[in-house]
Amino acid sequence: MRVIVTGAAGFIGSVVTELLCDGGWDVIAWDNLKNGHRAAVDRRARFEKIDLLNRARVREGLLASGAGAVVHLAAEALIDASMLDPGRFYRANLAGGLNLLDAMVAADVRRLVFSSTAAVYGEPGVIPIPEGAGGRPVNSYGESKLAFERALIWYELAHGIRHVSFRYFNACGATEAHGEDHRPETHIIPLLLAAATGRIETFRLYGTDYPTADGTCIRDYVHVTDIAAAHLLALEYLEAHPSGVFNLGLGHGYSNREVVKTVEKITGRKIPLIESPRRPGDPARLVAASSLAEETLNWRPHFGNLEDMVASAWEWKRRNPEGYRS
Repeated sequence: MRVIVTGAAGFIGSVVTELLCDGGWDVIAWDNLKNGHRAAVDRRARFEKIDLLNRARVREGLLASGAGAVVHLAAEALIDASMLDPGRFYRANLAGGLNLLDAMVAADVRRLVFSSTAAVYGEPGVIPIPEGAGGRPVNSYGESKLAFERALIWYELAHGIRHVSFRYFNACGATEAHGEDHRPETHIIPLLLAAATGRIETFRLYGTDYPTADGTCIRDYVHVTDIAAAHLLALEYLEAHPSGVFNLGLGHGYSNREVVKTVEKITGRKIPLIESPRRPGDPARLVAASSLAEETLNWRPHFGNLEDMVASAWEWKRRNPEGYRS
């Protein structure tokens, strides 16, 4: 079957595209290349430069595609920037998403797998966080993603678009072909690897006064290939099952200081640190309850510990010290 992947030039999108191609899917890769890299798109996929804010182009692309499903990963995703410019995030993540849904209706495409986020939970009242914990985002990034999740419910009622929304926790790691290369980089593991190799002078540790054992915030890390594999399962699931929302995480977290120590162990290098105040919109703990994905989709993460995840990212970075050349 043919499938469109939006955001295919991004970190997770590149790996989703890779695994879909491995699985024999006919993939059309969409990206506006604002944040992604053309070189990150699997060569087996057909690339089309499309911005979801271009309503006419999105409609034209979907009508001409012959696709039977969409995997929607295109988004603005910088939490600190979302606190300063919420309109940018609502336009990209909600308005762009609605353009995609309207085009799907016009093209009679009725299956969507959506890349949501654990940021929809905000400061959760219970750890690990179940899918029914309620949406109380503390940044406009999470709020814009939650708004699109809610829109999906109404588009299903009105137009029959069945959907799976995945609330990712912290994606990390790499495959042999695809790794993490944001510009600017804001994610902790690639920043630590950059500090380990001397590409940046110091790593800035944001927040050392959280109510946690070592004072730094705690996150649930999940390998990018495990995230991508869930999308393939969801496409198959939607052929005969109802819509759903699922967490993707391991169910246990690591503090930022533990991540620093793990990177030091894997690289064999000391990380120069500067302690800084908390960033606005960063909760103290985000850890997934992921049993629903395991029970419903038969999703089983293959990477169960942070060391293996960091090691895969380190191997990719050693082979690609400049990242993608695009």
